[in-house]
Amino acid sequence: MTDMIHNPAAGDSAVLPHRVPWRAVIVFVILACGLAWAVALPLWLDGGLANPISGLLLPVMMFTPTIAMLVVVLVLRSPAQHRLRFLGMWPLRPAGRTILFLVLGLFGPWVLSLIIAGVSALFGWAIIDPENSVVAQQLAATLPGDVDRELIMTVIIVQIVATPFNAILSSLLAVGEELGWRGWLTPALRPLGTWATLLLTGVIWGLWHSPIILLGYNFARPDLFGVLLMVVGCVAWGILLGWMRLRTASVWPAVLAHGSLNASAAVFLALFDAGQLDLALAGPLGAAAWIVLAVVIAILLVTGQFRRQPAPLMPVAWSPAPGAVPAPPASSGSHVADIGDSRSDTDGRAG
Repeated sequence: MTDMIHNPAAGDSAVLPHRVPWRAVIVFVILACGLAWAVALPLWLDGGLANPISGLLLPVMMFTPTIAMLVVVLVLRSPAQHRLRFLGMWPLRPAGRTILFLVLGLFGPWVLSLIIAGVSALFGWAIIDPENSVVAQQLAATLPGDVDRELIMTVIIVQIVATPFNAILSSLLAVGEELGWRGWLTPALRPLGTWATLLLTGVIWGLWHSPIILLGYNFARPDLFGVLLMVVGCVAWGILLGWMRLRTASVWPAVLAHGSLNASAAVFLALFDAGQLDLALAGPLGAAAWIVLAVVIAILLVTGQFRRQPAPLMPVAWSPAPGAVPAPPASSGSHVADIGDSRSDTDGRAG
């Protein structure tokens, strides 16, 4: 095996990738982004997001990172073995921590979205007016006659309360992205250090959305500024999703959190006056979200949460690039902290 480093805190058999498999990373990024553009191409050729098939193509696009992951894993053999463990798909232990983070992933983005909505209203970036919200307008367009105010409020309350349950369904699509971003790319980049890994993954995740952002998706800003907004939003949320991935050695909490984030868009559509809603300021990926997420990230940083990362128990083997000289084995005195800026998590040895 090549490019390894031993982690004696988890036993002699425990290793982490010693170097970033750049060849595989480049192939992964090109494939994920290239396939996303290919899927979105019919929208660019005819009608943009108004094209009737957009509702089909957008979910398909969410699985392009998984396709890219399968190519680098099965064709480039990165990693060559113990793939489910490396991808964070299995095993789900320690069970208690995994369950805790699954619950956090399911409800966390929903709670944060409610806080973001409050901050948006506090700063005057949006007006809380459910009767004139997007949801109210949709009801008015669907139901005959005047829509009763009580009915509007009932539907809105139900929609907001049901968001975590809708997140479970949304996660069925989010898994298509997360098996790529947090499943494969995050651990592949991990030798760069925690923060470089989280930031670079977030930037790539944000840029991957370019084919639809440039059509006006999310921010109704079909330009490079819209792409920049998406990148910043993905970096902010990506730090939290990446933290969940590294903290548990499991991809599933990030899958649920991603699904919950997508489902939580309903909070903003149900609460705010549609005529005054600017998602670049008041949306789940806008400026208000950056403020709230920065506070959460700061709290995690101060409490040392980014330093607690369990290492995989089983060896992770990488296929060397053609002509590459195998790296010498690391000395027995090496430690997980030698990879980036983390410490081994003594209660996470089961990964």
